Amino acid sequence: MIWSRIIGTGSYLPPKIVTNDDLAGQMDTTDEWIRTRTGIRQRHIAEPSQASSDLGLEASRAALAAARVVPQEIDLIIVATATPDYIFPSTACIMQAKLGIKGCAAFDIQAVCSGFVYALAIADKMIRSGQHRCALIVGAEVYSRILDWKDRGTAVLFGDGAGAVILRADSKPGIMASALHADGSYVDILSVPGNVCGGKIVGSPFLQMDGQAVFKFAVKVLDEVARETLAMCALTPADVDWLIPHQANVRILEATARKLGIELSKLIVTVDRHGNTSAASVPLALDLAIRDGRIKPGHKVMLQGVGGGFTWGASLVEM
Repeated sequence: MIWSRIIGTGSYLPPKIVTNDDLAGQMDTTDEWIRTRTGIRQRHIAEPSQASSDLGLEASRAALAAARVVPQEIDLIIVATATPDYIFPSTACIMQAKLGIKGCAAFDIQAVCSGFVYALAIADKMIRSGQHRCALIVGAEVYSRILDWKDRGTAVLFGDGAGAVILRADSKPGIMASALHADGSYVDILSVPGNVCGGKIVGSPFLQMDGQAVFKFAVKVLDEVARETLAMCALTPADVDWLIPHQANVRILEATARKLGIELSKLIVTVDRHGNTSAASVPLALDLAIRDGRIKPGHKVMLQGVGGGFTWGASLVEM
């Protein structure tokens, strides 16, 4: 039987750091107000010349180096992003060219903050079909481009960044199980309700969110989807070595861990340093925890996403 395993991870954060104090100088907020509500201290912001494909390229190069894989071995590229370089072509195709790869399948998926988990599950299925052997999966975002920097309710939450993994066919399971869901009846609680028509913006180009509704929904479905994924493997939350939910805010992370009965010492938190990087948050956190030695071979890691749509999902991964 064919399985798939993560054999390398990488990440990239733009050099520019914006602290809470920096934001307090340009809008009605304070460091204390932001930290007590979100746990966020700072976030990275891309330069105007940096697009999602540029951030994703750097993360991909790091993942390829960690996996000891050359770009020409990649036969599938999936990029999860809500902030693509262009309307089309896909950011995946742009990244493919930047990596010097030709011919392999390359496409974007848009599931907002669940995007990386969706992409990982899709790549796993494509590898297990036998039609692909070595996949590059990337979450890359420049959310700073879709924020209203006068709105303290949203602008303080997000940052830019990218994370990537190399997924390769193997005789032993690495991606143990995945579950994906969506409910479009919640479309209005988190969205960027605009588009381009005739060269003009129709609707709003800025992110809008009902924070309380998002919090309640996120904690509920993150608990449910983790248990669903574990049940597929006849496991329980006690079998999880590390929990990496989407890094939305620290209150959602801690509430999810408590609801699952997982010790907070097993919760990977990066939102304090990165902010909410949407589809990039899970691979960023995974890469950081592998590189600092917390996540080791054989550990079972629960990866979770939840985002606008509403979408949500989880993958249980053995490293």
